[in-house]
Amino acid sequence: MPKLSYWERQSFFSNIDVLIVGSGMVGLSTAIHLKESNPKLHVVIIERGSLPIGASTRNAGFACFGSMTELIDDLSTQGEAEVFGTVEKRWKGLQALRSKLSDQQLDYKEWGGYEVFTDNDSESYQQCLDHITTFNKTLKDIIGVKNVYQQGDNNINSFGLHKTQHLIVNTQEGQINTGSMMKGLLELAYQSGVKVYNGIEILHWGSNINGVVVETKEGWTIKANKMVVATNAFTTKLFPSIQVNPARNQVMITKPIAGLKLKGCFHYDKGYVYFRNIDGRILLGGARNKDLENESTTIFGDNKKIDSVLTNLLKEVILPNQAFEIEQRWSGILGVGDSKRPIIQKIDTNICAAVRLGGMGVAIGYGVGADAAKLVLSN
Repeated sequence: MPKLSYWERQSFFSNIDVLIVGSGMVGLSTAIHLKESNPKLHVVIIERGSLPIGASTRNAGFACFGSMTELIDDLSTQGEAEVFGTVEKRWKGLQALRSKLSDQQLDYKEWGGYEVFTDNDSESYQQCLDHITTFNKTLKDIIGVKNVYQQGDNNINSFGLHKTQHLIVNTQEGQINTGSMMKGLLELAYQSGVKVYNGIEILHWGSNINGVVVETKEGWTIKANKMVVATNAFTTKLFPSIQVNPARNQVMITKPIAGLKLKGCFHYDKGYVYFRNIDGRILLGGARNKDLENESTTIFGDNKKIDSVLTNLLKEVILPNQAFEIEQRWSGILGVGDSKRPIIQKIDTNICAAVRLGGMGVAIGYGVGADAAKLVLSN
């Protein structure tokens, strides 16, 4: 690899106030908030990939601020204040994102989020019924809307679902076009003067009273006053002490389906499986709970066992007696942990981490970026 020339170092990598590692949703959002706080800051983002291919451009595009089965599961290990405090952060994060990028830019559709309960899910469904009144009261205090959660059985036939006994709908749930969101954030970053450079991977870092020094795979040395780590699932490669576990998710999308009835976001199997309509197609993903050992990885790739689970769900539940073809498959890597709270903390005086989005990046990513910007500018 060629070393940096005098011109390259002087023009691209000199006098950096804040170096952000990772150009995903959190990295871009942090940069935008930094420039809004101080337009004179020299903010540079470096990204190891050609695109931010961890999760930001590979997710399903669910707004995803709170499905009932997920919240009930969270309450088994966390206090009510923590669980619904996280829901509030997701909701406020979504509203901030929608204020910054218009619903038209995001291709935001508030078509509802449905939980699917099949023949074997009667116990889970009853738990939801037992909690629905309390949850609705709590959600009204947070978002100001009555009866967010409702029974949705009357939609089963209209959606064309099979082997489905019950639906519970989150009436305020929405979906976005992930690619449009990232393009919008990238354009905002460029407009504010943020520099984004792809294909640069950090191997080592150091921090002292003069700032931060990083060594890249290309053999380059880059210096900055401050650094923000926004690498989510890949964080432990540079910072092993930070509690972020990788969680690979398989995703597939069909070719266009004539007369598709499905409309909205859908969760199944306690949220481990998710599907939605997009451009006359079905996008389906998840099911990592069927092979947690092999899906706890930062290596992109297919999983035939999970592919079979998802394909069978399409055949038996989502598109029964309908011909379909899978047009594309891919995987994304989430950052998860024991808590659903993101990690936004100082690693040392000059370095902050903004990671562990827990699969809720669309909902909380923009807000996490705001908090990270405040933290890096604090003394």
